[in-house]
Amino acid sequence: MEFEAAPIKPLIELDDLDKVDVRVGEIVEVENITGSDKLVKLTVDFGNQRRTILAGLKKERSNPKELEGAQALFVVNLPPRKMLGHVSEGMLFDLGYADGLLPALAVPERRIPNGVRAG
Repeated sequence: MEFEAAPIKPLIELDDLDKVDVRVGEIVEVENITGSDKLVKLTVDFGNQRRTILAGLKKERSNPKELEGAQALFVVNLPPRKMLGHVSEGMLFDLGYADGLLPALAVPERRIPNGVRAG
């Protein structure tokens, strides 16, 4: 499959980037959300707290539960969002979805403490 990269987005100020809080979290549990053909409920450990993050992984992976125990990057300073009776307290940061590719998790190259900030 040949891939053509999208154009680079317009320039932003460093202050804009500083507003986004991206952290490492460990996916402790993956649960099915009844009534959704896309969403699963992740329980994520950020070191000093656990959060619920809803992610559209069902169509991307045959067994989303295989992610239990994996570390990944998450955006943690988005407003809570209610979907299908569940509240999501952040967003899984993945690679490829915006380009129409099968997404891959953005993960640290080695195990590091949960809650570590990106940047």
